[in-house]
Amino acid sequence: MRATHLTSPVTRRSLLRALGGGAGALAVGALATGCGVPAAYVEPGDRAGRDLSAADASLTWANWPLYIDVDDDNPSRRPTLEAFEQRTGIQVTYTEEINDNDEFFGKISPSLMNHQRTGRDLVVISDWMCSRFVRLGWVQEMDRSRQPNVTRYLDPLLRSPAFDPGRKYTVPWQSGITGIAYNRRRLGREIQHVSDLWADDLKGRVTLLSGLDESFALLMQGNGVDITRWRADDFHRVCDQVEKLVRTKHIRRFTGNDYIKDLSSGDVLACQAYSGDVIQLQADDPDIEFVVPREGAELWAESLMIPNLADHKANAERLIDYYYAPEAAAELAAWVNYVCPVPAAKDVLASSKDKETAALAEDPLIFPDDTMRSRLAIARDIRPAERTEFAKRWNAIAGL
Repeated sequence: MRATHLTSPVTRRSLLRALGGGAGALAVGALATGCGVPAAYVEPGDRAGRDLSAADASLTWANWPLYIDVDDDNPSRRPTLEAFEQRTGIQVTYTEEINDNDEFFGKISPSLMNHQRTGRDLVVISDWMCSRFVRLGWVQEMDRSRQPNVTRYLDPLLRSPAFDPGRKYTVPWQSGITGIAYNRRRLGREIQHVSDLWADDLKGRVTLLSGLDESFALLMQGNGVDITRWRADDFHRVCDQVEKLVRTKHIRRFTGNDYIKDLSSGDVLACQAYSGDVIQLQADDPDIEFVVPREGAELWAESLMIPNLADHKANAERLIDYYYAPEAAAELAAWVNYVCPVPAAKDVLASSKDKETAALAEDPLIFPDDTMRSRLAIARDIRPAERTEFAKRWNAIAGL
């Protein structure tokens, strides 16, 4: 139940190399026609397969490494998953096969675009990639009558992203915040605004995230932009600003998860960062702080989806709903330490007799307080017609 169990969220969220290289990027480019209509779009009536759930109590679930609770004494055991199996009789084949959103897209897109089974009943990917699946019609609408816990307990902030209004096709597995991390003792002052990163005392000691989808929203928020409805002009304004900061060597470099090392060593004093990482860093260095700037920060999620033609759709829906019971959500949150998508889990953790576990209920990076929540927003995703242009410009700035 410690953050040190985790890998960095950037492993799961990134790295869109924006049509720049690799099979995943090529697969993305092959899916759009000149008129912007996805060539491999699947109509709603063609997405469901024969559901074997009633006769076959099983399902196959693909997730990221180290993204579920495990037994401290036996890492091969997953307590919440075992409890689900015992309660329902459904046997889960759980695979940790997702290491990168684009790589996984490239792995299963040939099956989905050719209307074939993927061999998976449930997958977890970042919401910016989920939007692509939803747009292509590659995932099935869930039956909320089988998911009363989701209906009741899903965090209102996560209920209706632009790419999936009402969360018909996706359900958050875990969530997080892209904000600012800094070492208050070494810097000698507070950071409260995105613009504070550009102060003279931080020249050469600041890093930004390299991935386009990871970086742009927070920078726009620093300009006062409503990221739920940002425009192309907002993006290019950010690029103009960042280009100047790179040219003057104010920005030290662009990073993946290696910003953790830079911040810990003191080579960097402030950086764009993920809330889940900072929980880990604070365990070793309490001087490291995470800030949701006053202008706001990006709330993101990695979400569960049921691919087209899944053999066990009802079983998958049942498992999703199980993890939205506050007790199960609390046990998971205590281990992974991400922003919990089930706010009611806070009371469960607070009632724990274990002091360390109970303290997690008061951690705003797991259960954001009202002030923090008021500053969080889900960015609209980059549309297919925008991506090539935006990725080309951003990658040139970030040196990708």
